[in-house]
Amino acid sequence: MHQPGPKVHISTELVTGGCRSHQLKSTEVRTAPRPCALTRVCLLRSQSLRMKLGLHLLLLSLVTSPASGKNKEAVGLPENGAKSPSAEGRWGQLDPTNLSMPLLPADFHKENTVTNDLMVEEEGEDDYLDLEKIFGDDDDYIDIIDAVSPTDPEAPPRNILELFQGKSRIQRLNILNAKFAFNLYRTMKEAADPTSNILLAPVGISTAMGMISLGLRGGTHEQVHSALYFKDFVNASSKYESQTVHNLFRKLTHRLFRRNFGYTLRSVNDLYIQRQIPILEDFQNKMREYYFAEAQPADFSEPAFVTKANDRILKVTKGLIKDALVNIDPVTQMMILNCIYFKGTWVNKFPVEMTHNANFRLNEREVVKVPMMQTKGNFLVANDQELDCDVLQLQYVGDISMLIVVPHKLAGMRALEAQLSPRAVERWQKSMTNRTREVRLPRFKLEKNYNLVDALKSMGITELFDHNGDFSGISDQKLVIDSFKHQGTITVNEEGTQAAAVTTVGFMPLSTQVRFIVDRPFLFLIYEHRTSCLLFMGRVSNPSKS
Repeated sequence: MHQPGPKVHISTELVTGGCRSHQLKSTEVRTAPRPCALTRVCLLRSQSLRMKLGLHLLLLSLVTSPASGKNKEAVGLPENGAKSPSAEGRWGQLDPTNLSMPLLPADFHKENTVTNDLMVEEEGEDDYLDLEKIFGDDDDYIDIIDAVSPTDPEAPPRNILELFQGKSRIQRLNILNAKFAFNLYRTMKEAADPTSNILLAPVGISTAMGMISLGLRGGTHEQVHSALYFKDFVNASSKYESQTVHNLFRKLTHRLFRRNFGYTLRSVNDLYIQRQIPILEDFQNKMREYYFAEAQPADFSEPAFVTKANDRILKVTKGLIKDALVNIDPVTQMMILNCIYFKGTWVNKFPVEMTHNANFRLNEREVVKVPMMQTKGNFLVANDQELDCDVLQLQYVGDISMLIVVPHKLAGMRALEAQLSPRAVERWQKSMTNRTREVRLPRFKLEKNYNLVDALKSMGITELFDHNGDFSGISDQKLVIDSFKHQGTITVNEEGTQAAAVTTVGFMPLSTQVRFIVDRPFLFLIYEHRTSCLLFMGRVSNPSKS
């Protein structure tokens, strides 16, 4: 009888704490949310073997809403929807064959992992490794889409090719990452209570799958690349191959995690390996090359390892992530860690003194009272008649924003969710108008814990979770994943009262201002626009519940 392969445990946690909000040209301070996400994967060897082999993948993503502070290097926003001059203009006519990867400095991983010595506390929050100095500017460009005829079964759908036009390679990859995230969201919400809240960190999940796919072979590799649309990406151009996907995840790290954009966005990847286990050297090298995960020896049976790792994560996340690692199976043989931290500042803050209890309509019959934040300023808004919804963009300082998507009808959420797509998001962003508006948004905090195995199976990824999985690029031993956990918390609020007394909100006469009131279930999407990267998304059906 064929014995089952080793088990893999994957978990993702998103944790958010309060962060302070800051308005340009103002000395006043407000606090707002800090979201963070953690993903963990464990691989175990076949039960028939004396020693189990485990791969543990841990992805931690932290996103923070409006932050405060002096914001020494705040970057102004483009006016009237203009693109940042540093976005696509510089990519230009670079040689598409130039995919060389410069050598990293010897101390790169020491500075980029939570298991090594961290920066001293006196250093500013924006003082971290400057990847731009390492990679240079030629990290991305726009190349020609020369996919075969759409009638070819191997060709990506025409609408995907149309979305690719005029986009950089990183933006194209992130379009497909978002498409996968929307499909995963739909799969998860079908199994959830229609009145429940939902929270996902798409960039973390896609990165985790990308890291695992480095060691997949045969049909297992095919399933993952098809479900995540990596296959569509590769088929879009004769210049693309599977390695291009991993190279672009590497480039994405460059694009996202640099300083001087008016916000803090950091990433940490690491690879822990149980001493004396047969993990292939080629896999370790590729993890280092593409995902900056330096292989480090570990003994998962020792409590000291868990304590040390948790202490490091606590420092990296400024105390927001506590006890990230708990109950690690001592037979685990490998763990992958990914941590993403974001702290941003609202361009238009929500004064604490303006928050008041107001009605939030759950459905046609039920209403709950929730703390409703309120502010006024210039906001971008789109009205989508096709999807029957309104979209509000809440801008952070820099190139990151939160999209709030509200269906016109109380019963319209299901139809909206069914049609959510990268094309719809692009349509919203192109059709937005900018004018002075009063915005009312409920404070909310979501705390979620999922096992994504069933959802991923229903999307066609089955061999990762049964004895047929081919992990031969990781180890010569038979492996299998038994869980893929995604846990998280995100808080969106205006905590803090330090500068409440000096807050100034100049309200216009009611007859001349437009209101955007979020008083019914809504979706939220957090995007980094230079790379088109979907960082976080979710549904708020009831702000009074987590």
